[in-house]
Amino acid sequence: MPHTLASLVNHTALKLAVLAGEDRLDVPVRWAHASELIDPVPYMEGGELLLITALKLDAEDPQAADRYVRRVAGAGVVGLGFAVGVNYEAAPEALVEAARRHRLPLLGVPRRTPFIAISKAVSAAVAADQYRAVTAGFEAQRELTRAALGAEGPAELLGRLAAHLSGWAALYDASGAVVAAAPEWAARRAARLAEDVARLRERPAPASAVVSDAEGDDRVELQSLGTGRRSRGVLAVGTGAPLGTAERYAVHSAVALLTLTTERSRALQDAEQRLGAAVLKMLLAGEPDHARTVSGRLYGGLLDAPFRVLVAEPVPADDQPTAPKPATPSAPTGPRGAAATPVLEALADAMESAAARTGEALLAVPDGGRLIVLVADGGAAADACTAFAAATEARLGAQPRARGRSARPGTGREPQAESLAIGLSAPTGPMAAAHAYRQAEQALSVARRRGRALVEHEDVAAGSVLPLLADDAVRAFADGLLRALREHDATGRGDLVASLRAWLARHGQWDAAAADLGVHRHTLRYRMRRVEEILGRSLDDPDVRMELWLALKATSTQPGE
Repeated sequence: MPHTLASLVNHTALKLAVLAGEDRLDVPVRWAHASELIDPVPYMEGGELLLITALKLDAEDPQAADRYVRRVAGAGVVGLGFAVGVNYEAAPEALVEAARRHRLPLLGVPRRTPFIAISKAVSAAVAADQYRAVTAGFEAQRELTRAALGAEGPAELLGRLAAHLSGWAALYDASGAVVAAAPEWAARRAARLAEDVARLRERPAPASAVVSDAEGDDRVELQSLGTGRRSRGVLAVGTGAPLGTAERYAVHSAVALLTLTTERSRALQDAEQRLGAAVLKMLLAGEPDHARTVSGRLYGGLLDAPFRVLVAEPVPADDQPTAPKPATPSAPTGPRGAAATPVLEALADAMESAAARTGEALLAVPDGGRLIVLVADGGAAADACTAFAAATEARLGAQPRARGRSARPGTGREPQAESLAIGLSAPTGPMAAAHAYRQAEQALSVARRRGRALVEHEDVAAGSVLPLLADDAVRAFADGLLRALREHDATGRGDLVASLRAWLARHGQWDAAAADLGVHRHTLRYRMRRVEEILGRSLDDPDVRMELWLALKATSTQPGE
C-alpha cells in the first residue's frame, strides 16, 4: 500500500496534528521535502509533503498565505507540514483558513519532531512499498514461468496474469487474431481492439500502446511480442486502473515469456519450412513417393487429401504489366524472411493462423520474391487466402492497379500501398503437383494482367480468352497490324476494316457477310483482295485470319464486338 498522509498522522513517533484538510488524508505521499522559498513550485514534481517554518513567508497575512497555498496546491503538493513553535508559537489563522479554502491538508509539526524524522519515515515507507512490489513481481514471475511450462502453455499463463492484475488478458497471433483470453469473456472485449492491434503490429518490436473505446470502462495496454523487425504477436491486458509497480513487473515477465515462446516456435517453423521446401521440390520434380516419405506426419495428412497449389507475388501500385515468368519451378529458397515482403508475410501469417486454429497442415515456402503454398482443398487456410485477397481488393478500392508511375517522395503525395497477385490451381494430388503448379502460375499471370488479387485456374479455364488481350503489348501489335487498313479507310476510299470484321465473323461466307454490310458480294470480294494487297498477306492462311481476328477484338471499342 502506498504511504499516505493518514499513515504519517498515525505514526506515533512523529506526533503530527491535523490542522486542516481532515477529509483528504488518504492521498499518497511520494516524498517529504523542506523548503523556505517564497515560491518552491519550480522545484516540485507533485505528490510531496512540503515542510515549512514560514521563515520568509508572512503566514499571518491573509493575501500572502492564500497566494502561497493556492500556488503549491496547484503544483500537486499533497500537504503542508508547519513547524509549530519555531517562527510562530501556533499556526497562523490566515494560513489555516487558506489551507481549508484550497482543500490542502495542513499538519502541525511539534518542535521536538525534526523535519528529517518525517523525511526518513516517508523514505522508509516508500522503500518498503517498493520492496513489496518487487517481491510480488518476482513471485508473479515464478508463477507465470510455471504456467508457461505447463501443459496448457500460453492459456494458463494468461489466466495467472489476469488473476494477478485483477483484470483480463488476451493473446493475439501474428495475423492479429485472438488465440487465447482469460477469463473467457475477455475474448469478446479483445476482439473489439483489432484495429488498435493492427496499428501496433505495424510498428517495430518492442512497442506498446494504451487504448480505450467508448464501450469499455477499463484501461487496456497492448504490448508487442518478438525481437525482430515485425512483432510475432500482441499481449493485451485490461485493468480498472493504471498498472502499479508489481503489476508492471508481472506484465513485463509475461511479455518476456511469451516472446520466448513465440521465438522458439519461430525456430521450429523455420526448420519445418526447410523440410517443406524439400518436400515441395520432390513433388514438382515428379517424385511423390519420396515426398511422402520425407513429409512423414508433418505434411503427410496434406498429401493424403486433395490440395491446391497457390503462387503469390507482390505487386507494387506503380507496377508495369510484365511478361509472365516461365512455368518452370525454381528451387525453393530458405526461410520466409530471406526474400519475403510485408504483404506476403501478412498473407502467410493469415493462412498459418487459420491452419493452426483448425489443426490442418500447411506447406508454405518462399520462392525468390514469391510464395508457394500447398493448402487443403476447402480448408481454413484456403478460406483465409480468399478473405485476405478480398480485403486487399477492398482496401485498394477494387480498382485495377495503375500502370503509370505513382507519386514519389517529393511530389506531395505518398506512394500507394503494396498489393499482391495470387494464382490458385484446381484441386489435385501428389502425382499431378507439377501440373497444378503450372495452373497456379497461369492463374497468377491472369491475376496480374487483370489487376486482380486472386484468380483461380477454374475461372481462367471457364472464361474467355478475350480478357487476356487487354495488354499493352497485344494492343500495340494489333494497332500495327491494322494501321495500314485504317489509314486506307481514313481517305474515304472504302471500309476495309468493317468489311474484314464482317467477313471473318461469317467464317468467309461471302453472301452472309455482304448482307450484313449491305453491299454486293462482288464488292466484298474486291475489298478482301485490297486487304491482301495492302497487308501483303493471304487470307487463305488460317494463321493470318486468326491474327487479324484477335487484332480486331483487341482494338474493338464498340459494345458487343
